Amino acid sequence: MRKLPPRFAPILFALFLSGIMSFVVSGIATVRAVGFDDILFKWITGWLFAWAVAFPGVLTFAPLVRRIVARLVEPPA
Repeated sequence: MRKLPPRFAPILFALFLSGIMSFVVSGIATVRAVGFDDILFKWITGWLFAWAVAFPGVLTFAPLVRRIVARLVEPPA
């Protein structure tokens, strides 16, 4: 199986992380808002919208977050 070049790693990381996190958070928010009635359709549509916002958000804010973390954590020895 062919693999992607390393330059795609940050984009794939953001894609998978935003997908997983938006899936979990939208599921929790959907259950809290409407209960378990007809949850699947409401959850999936909410998740797709959330992912469409989360993915570019992760790509946009990742450099800022890395800089903040770098200021708070000592560099490796």
